[in-house]
Amino acid sequence: MNAFNRLILLIVALLLLVVPVVLLLTAFEFLPADVINQYTGYRGAVQALGDLSASTLTTGARVVIAVVGALVALIALLLLLRELGTLGRRVSRSTVMDDTPGRETVITANAVKTLAESAAREVGAESPSISLASDEDSYVVFTGIQVPQSDNYTELAARARENIRRVLGDQGVPVKDVEVTVRGTAS
Repeated sequence: MNAFNRLILLIVALLLLVVPVVLLLTAFEFLPADVINQYTGYRGAVQALGDLSASTLTTGARVVIAVVGALVALIALLLLLRELGTLGRRVSRSTVMDDTPGRETVITANAVKTLAESAAREVGAESPSISLASDEDSYVVFTGIQVPQSDNYTELAARARENIRRVLGDQGVPVKDVEVTVRGTAS
């Protein structure tokens, strides 16, 4: 995803969080309607919100408003966390492995993720999750794994890291770094 799309998603996520909060603060008269009108100019909408009273709403309407508000806030929070989780990392969709004329080879990010997950499972890691970032022409592989209760965390993480690096290297995938994080034990 390019930087412009990421910026738009970040703005949408922030708006999805800010707008309901401002509406609730106005509806419960924590923010005066005149202050909102001063910045937005939407006097009709502000007047309608100013006339809205929690006591005039039925119980069913309150439940619907609460559920819709919670869903909107949850979606906004997920979008925001998704964007902040990869902030500063350039996410790649594909990488050119060989640009020799007649032998051009491109590998997609999904293929790299699948290879890395398989390499982690091969050494005994459970439930691997992979995210990628690109650094110029190579990948930085972030791996989260679960360790069986009988295994040593450090040893398995080191084996997973080396195996991921080896498998991707054998396939010609340019890798700058592999980071492995143990998320806990598998039950």
